[in-house]
Amino acid sequence: MNTMQGKAWRKIMRSLYFSFDLAVIGAVVLLAGLFYFHLYGGIVVGRHPEKLVLPQSSILVASDGSELRKIPLPESGYRLRARLEDIPELLLDTFLAVEDRSFYGHEGLDYKGIVRAVYTNSIHMRISEGGSTITQQLVRNLYLNRDQTLLRKLNEASIALALEKRLSKHDILELYLNEIYMGDGQYGIKAAAEHYFGVTDLKKLSVAQIASLAGIPKGPSIYNPLYKGDLPVQRRSIVLGIMKRQGLISNEEMMTAMNTKHQPPQASNTMSGASYMDAALREAAQRTGKTLEELKTGGYTIVTGMSAAAQSALEQTFSSPEFFPPDGKDQQVEAAMVIMDHRTGEVVALTGGRNPAAGSLNRAVIDARQPGSAFKPIIDYGPALESGKFSPDSMLQDRKISYGSYKPQNLSGTYQGQMTMRQALQQSVNAPAVWLLQQVGITKATQFAAKLGISLAPEDANLSIALGGVHAGVSPLKMAQAYSVFASGGIYREAHLVRQVTDSNGRVLYAYHPDGRQVISRATADSMTGMLRAVVNEGTGMKARMSRPVAGKTGTTQLGLPGVSSKGNRDLWFVGYTPEWTGAVWMGFDRTDADHYMTAGSGKAAALFSAVMSRVLGR
Repeated sequence: MNTMQGKAWRKIMRSLYFSFDLAVIGAVVLLAGLFYFHLYGGIVVGRHPEKLVLPQSSILVASDGSELRKIPLPESGYRLRARLEDIPELLLDTFLAVEDRSFYGHEGLDYKGIVRAVYTNSIHMRISEGGSTITQQLVRNLYLNRDQTLLRKLNEASIALALEKRLSKHDILELYLNEIYMGDGQYGIKAAAEHYFGVTDLKKLSVAQIASLAGIPKGPSIYNPLYKGDLPVQRRSIVLGIMKRQGLISNEEMMTAMNTKHQPPQASNTMSGASYMDAALREAAQRTGKTLEELKTGGYTIVTGMSAAAQSALEQTFSSPEFFPPDGKDQQVEAAMVIMDHRTGEVVALTGGRNPAAGSLNRAVIDARQPGSAFKPIIDYGPALESGKFSPDSMLQDRKISYGSYKPQNLSGTYQGQMTMRQALQQSVNAPAVWLLQQVGITKATQFAAKLGISLAPEDANLSIALGGVHAGVSPLKMAQAYSVFASGGIYREAHLVRQVTDSNGRVLYAYHPDGRQVISRATADSMTGMLRAVVNEGTGMKARMSRPVAGKTGTTQLGLPGVSSKGNRDLWFVGYTPEWTGAVWMGFDRTDADHYMTAGSGKAAALFSAVMSRVLGR
């Protein structure tokens, strides 16, 4: 073999060795890829079982069964779960005809579709979404992003195969129909059907509505029925044509559906009830042991005691500036109100501010403001009546008396020497109230208040509580709770917003059980009601009068800032009741200072009480 031949032979051998090395490397890469493809999907599905439990919007319901609010999911959308058994066959068949005709024949991947997609991608020199089955679409939405890369497509296929091994076709289809985005913040076909058509029972969907729903997934933002333009109608017509070709509908049904115009559901009222619903959610969390996040995303139904009429009357009245004192330099006068049905304990309406939003400060339930003279029936006159040593006609001392360093004064600066209990309460005179508390004893008085639902702290064990000087303050809710005992003849019924909580399967997790119990005597309650009616008819609460009997008490806490008018006030209250309902109103600034205080009196709060109650109960 000459030199030239040797060189050629060595060159051939090097080429053979190189080809062999490439083949080995290629085989290793292929085996590694197959190994990755085989294992990756199973690992992802196994490590993330939570992905298969879809968050659902919980629903708050009024006392009459009407829906108050669907709670948005963390992604700011809404989902209502539908079982496959609750979905009409025509809707299922239509979705399969449009999205994945071979769904029941493949194991997660449509190989014919993949070949078609590869061919198309090769021609256009790009990667598209072609060849995706319903399982792949579900995988993409649950586990992956929408990056147009070969690795993402490989991962998608791997997870789809793993998911098909773990779940039945029934479960995959149900997950898909509940998970898929349907435009305008709606996830799943049930939420979409209710949002776009006002249909809550999916089996009542028309052919046209089914075609519209099935057409949305291809382009949720442009094919949903609320999109302005012809695209939704055009897409619906395409789907109807598919339905006709697949033998799902007749030609007559297709033509009728094509000529059907979309009728959006009637808009709900503008009542927000934000404060009420925030408080109801927190109460439901306490009663069920669930976190707020679990309650919001678990598909629960929370039935409340809200009266839609009362809540609407409350919000309409609060929207009128005429019922409130003038605003301050850079703050609006705020207000809060609670109305409860003392016959059941249900809170029928509540607002924590004049313009509350979800998650905003809820002044109706926070113990933050001193109740002033509205506290006298709870801490002075009620305990005295209950002791049996005093009656409405008992004579009380009205003198300027010092109790150690505490020197209470009548606002008028005058003293009559003595007056009846009825007169002292009706005119809201301070000296007799403090004298009476001393006679009854602070311990017995605070025990009486606790029976009405107001537990006082040790630092409140002094005579200043006679005039509402409560260290931490009280909430309108607690004041309404306390007065409700007088209204109901001495029976305590816990103020509550939540009647019942059920899960997505209808299982009852919590239900309120009436626990009415006699905590003070009927005689005490009746005597107090008589005196409080006199306050409204002839005393400081006259602006709360209505055509029906009203009992109640005003309350004012003074500003007490050096160099500022002595007529300035921090808090205005009125707490009272009709034969049906008990209500508590508070007004004031969130931050009281020299630029933010009220010169109006508690008659403003009494007038607001009357205006709200009159709207719903009648004047």
